[in-house]
Amino acid sequence: MCFKDYTLPIHQRTCIMGILNVTPDSFSRDGIYKDPSKALWRAEQMVSEGADIIDVGGESSRPGAERLSEKEEIARVVPVIKALKRSLKTVPVSIDTYKSKVALAALAEGADIINDITALKGSFDMARIAAEFNAGVILMHMKGNPRTMQEAPSYDNVVEEIYSYLAESISLAESAGVRREKIIIDPGIGFGKTHQHNIEILRALKKFKELKKPVLAGTSRKSFIGALTGRDVEERGFGDSAVFALAIMNGADILRAHNVSAARDASRVTDAIVR
Repeated sequence: MCFKDYTLPIHQRTCIMGILNVTPDSFSRDGIYKDPSKALWRAEQMVSEGADIIDVGGESSRPGAERLSEKEEIARVVPVIKALKRSLKTVPVSIDTYKSKVALAALAEGADIINDITALKGSFDMARIAAEFNAGVILMHMKGNPRTMQEAPSYDNVVEEIYSYLAESISLAESAGVRREKIIIDPGIGFGKTHQHNIEILRALKKFKELKKPVLAGTSRKSFIGALTGRDVEERGFGDSAVFALAIMNGADILRAHNVSAARDASRVTDAIVR
C-alpha cells in the first residue's frame, strides 16, 4: 500500500499507527498542546519505537467532547504537520479530522492520509479533496457524534450494520476518485458502541476482510479494556497488548496505538505465530 513516497508493508506484517494528540483534552491524557517541537520529539520517538504512520489529531473525539471550530483545529494541527513533514522522511503522516477545511489545510502542508471518524460522510466535499490530493483515507464507523455516541447505542446486528456502513463509504470514496488501493477501513471500536458491542466486533473482525481493504483496529486504552481490567487509562497497557494480539489473529492489518513500543512487540510475536 503506497502513500506518495511511502510504502506500508500491509499483508507482510502488522503496521503500527502512532497517536499524536495535539489537544488539551484527550481521553488518554497524552495531549501535546500548541508545541510543535514537543510534538516532533514525540513523533520521532514513536518512529524509533516502530511506528509506520503518525496520526495527528487536533480535536478530541472522546465521548461527550465538544466540537472545535475549524479555525482553532487548523491552528493546532498545521504547525505540527509542517514540523513533521520537514523532519520525518520515513513514514507517512495522517490527519485525524472529519472537517474538509482542516483536511485541506493539512494536505496542503504535506499530510498523506485523512483519518475520518465519519468515513467521509461528515463533510460533503471530503472525498473530492482526498481524491484531488491523491491522499489515502481511513474510513471509520461511528454511530452518532462524539457528543452523543455513548448515549445508549443500540443495533439490531452491530457487525452487519457496520459492514454495510463501511461498504457505502468505500463506494463513496471510489466514486469520487479516491484510488481503491489507498483505502483503509476501521470498524470504530468505542465509537457509539457498548462494551459488549466492542467485544462482538473484535470476535467478528474477519468479516470486515470481505470488503477487500486493510483493517485498522483502534482499541488502544479504550474504556471496555478499563471495564474488563478495572484499570485507569494510563494503566491499560497489559489489556491493550492482549487485545492487540487478538485483533491481529482476527485479521487486523494496522494497530492504532498510544504505546507504540508495546504494540510493536505484541505484533511481532503475534505475526510470528499467525502470519
